[in-house]
Amino acid sequence: MNLVGKFKNKLRCTCNDVVSFELIDEIECDWGSHVVIQCPNCQDLFCIDNLCPAFGDVSKLANINTGLYSKDELENYLSNSHPN
Repeated sequence: MNLVGKFKNKLRCTCNDVVSFELIDEIECDWGSHVVIQCPNCQDLFCIDNLCPAFGDVSKLANINTGLYSKDELENYLSNSHPN
């Protein structure tokens, strides 16, 4: 399943609500552009392609939503992160 497909179903956000995240196809940071999701409740933004200090860490969502990312997908997400 591609990354975007993982967020089509309702998931628990870090604000503890179960929501349907809104997808933002392209948003830029200082290092490039990303696919980002936004919680409609708390408005937090999460970068889903790699760790970026401009957005929330999707690994926090993976911790509270079992099976969201595989171990390999999570390692890839973290290894392609931007500098802090």
